[in-house]
Amino acid sequence: MEMITNVSEYERLAKEKLPKMVYDYYASGAEDQWTLNENREAFSRILFRPRVLIDVSHINMATNILGFDVSMPIMIAPTAMQKMAHPEGELATARAAASAGTIMTLSSWATSSVERVNSVGPGIRFFQLYVYKDRNIVRQLVKRAEMAGFKAIALTVDTPRLGRREADIKNRFNLPPHLVLENFAALDLGKMDKDVRWLQTITSLPILVKGVMTAEDTRIAIEYGAAGIIVSNHGARQLDYVPATISCLEEVVREAKGRLPVFLDGGVRRGTDVFKALALGAAGVFIGRPVLYSLAVDGEAGVRKVLQMLRDELELAMALSGCPSLRDITRAHVVTDGDRIRRARL
Repeated sequence: MEMITNVSEYERLAKEKLPKMVYDYYASGAEDQWTLNENREAFSRILFRPRVLIDVSHINMATNILGFDVSMPIMIAPTAMQKMAHPEGELATARAAASAGTIMTLSSWATSSVERVNSVGPGIRFFQLYVYKDRNIVRQLVKRAEMAGFKAIALTVDTPRLGRREADIKNRFNLPPHLVLENFAALDLGKMDKDVRWLQTITSLPILVKGVMTAEDTRIAIEYGAAGIIVSNHGARQLDYVPATISCLEEVVREAKGRLPVFLDGGVRRGTDVFKALALGAAGVFIGRPVLYSLAVDGEAGVRKVLQMLRDELELAMALSGCPSLRDITRAHVVTDGDRIRRARL
């Protein structure tokens, strides 16, 4: 296999290796896919203001997420049906995350159950959840996640209906017959009905609200007692022509006012992207598609390499920007489109 030097190279290799239906399911966005491209392009418009004359001989990337110590502010987002990418699927991803000392979030629509993921050994794991009208299903899923040692719930709130993903329509996408959504085996599903407050009555686990992009929804999430917010547009798979998540981040951070941590997912492909998100107020980032592509190409070793490459790139960006620790990364280290417009008006 050729030498891989950055995260994005895994996508091309995964496209060559995966069946078209599977690759398209992982890679595509909603409708015109404008937001899918914008999730990446928006990062490129944020520039650095590096500081020098600062001792960066030692770089510390360790942080604490909801009370759990992790090695870096780079975590794994929930992505569905990972066994379509590799036979070990979510089990390989869980091992890679644990090896890297970071958090894995398991999708409700995983092809490995919470119990099987727990069986791979120790690790800090969150469970992503949709809330269904049949609340007995939700109770079962949450209790199973608790029993399996999962540490938090990531409640997805941006899917009252699924977005129109035209590649899946053209491909007549279906889960391959040899795979099942193990967390839902033998369960009868109903419609989704988000209810943060009710969920808090059945679990003591902290609840992250995933899919917030506005100040208004930030206020509601705080009012409902969310433990954290994940700024997300569902990987650009729901409503097209919404802004990139990195473009929404500051609005959410400003409204949160430090009352709860704000995280970001969507479009992260470089350690410099991680730095930019941290500078704009994120407590950490979650990565999704890079995990799927690297898993497809090289299984657990691929996911480990993606996490290591992002870690190495973040460390270098911190050193070259004059930031020996995460707390040294500030808003003053980056310039956005909005900054440039405001300066032009002066």
